[in-house]
Amino acid sequence: MAVPEIHFCRRCGHAVEQRVPPMEDRLRAVCPNCGYIDYVNPINVVGTVPVWQHEDGQPRILLCRRAIQPRRGYWTLPAGFMEVGETAAEGAARETREEAGAHIELEGLFSVLDAVHVRQVHLFYRARLLDLDLEPGPETIENALVRIDEIPWAALSFHSVRRVLQDWVADHRAGAFGVHTGTVEHRR
Repeated sequence: MAVPEIHFCRRCGHAVEQRVPPMEDRLRAVCPNCGYIDYVNPINVVGTVPVWQHEDGQPRILLCRRAIQPRRGYWTLPAGFMEVGETAAEGAARETREEAGAHIELEGLFSVLDAVHVRQVHLFYRARLLDLDLEPGPETIENALVRIDEIPWAALSFHSVRRVLQDWVADHRAGAFGVHTGTVEHRR
């Protein structure tokens, strides 16, 4: 994905120039009037892998069916854009409440995935569901608690969600959870 073109300075409104500032290595939008350099940085997407420990010993993962585009009708983990003024963990918990109505306890960072093609970094936390009082938010058609063998692999919304779930299932089967990093590529 190309860097968005910036035509005017955010500070003074003057037309900017595309140039490489001193001590930099790439083109930036630079204001010749006030000197402001406009940096375009990745957006953080934060979310959780919420799990209910069922009495049968089989964990259930909370998935949300998307009510919005992109990928309306596909299944996802509760996640969304981090807001200014919150930590990544706070944002992940907030998104889980907003999208699934879920009350959770975070259990640690689980996955950091670079999605360079969309200028994003995806951070997912492991989370324990505190109860089953779930209520889908306006961005969610429905919630589902699924066993590992019920994960709808063909109907997942994004490559990052697939990757996080694959890593979670592998760690669960191994009996130990780590922190996973990597890159998700855009595939058509």
